[in-house]
Amino acid sequence: MELTERITQLLEEKYATEESLADCFTVDIELRPGNKLYVFVDSDSGINFDKCKKLSRHLESHIDTHGWLGTTYVLEVSSPGIGRPLRFLRQYHKNIGRTVVVTLPDDTRERGILKSADETQVVIEQTVVEKEGKKKKEVLVQRAIPFDQIKSTVVKAAF
Repeated sequence: MELTERITQLLEEKYATEESLADCFTVDIELRPGNKLYVFVDSDSGINFDKCKKLSRHLESHIDTHGWLGTTYVLEVSSPGIGRPLRFLRQYHKNIGRTVVVTLPDDTRERGILKSADETQVVIEQTVVEKEGKKKKEVLVQRAIPFDQIKSTVVKAAF
């Protein structure tokens, strides 16, 4: 079994056996050169330091016991953070009401407020400029984008 599969299995077991982690899910696992293991987790109720610490300690004990990364390694357990693409429908649901940038297969980008998401599509609300005779006016429109037409979706921080 590959290391990322082992880590995924350990995380799933921990989510299932500890009530405070029951709504957590694994977003990504990256093993980088120099024995650097990055684990990105999220939670429907929000990820915090305590959840990351519990998961990190759980993983460390198994990594050390089995020697999967040798004696010297870096393990970082954190939330995916702003700027990392959304990968799961759960993440879309959690970010409804926030500004997102959706990149389409031709690399064009659509920016708007995430209004909804289901198994087939996301809906974003955008402000578009329409001509009315010689005047221009801004209009709010909702645009449905099927998941099969989305290359990536990134949440943008509000300032």
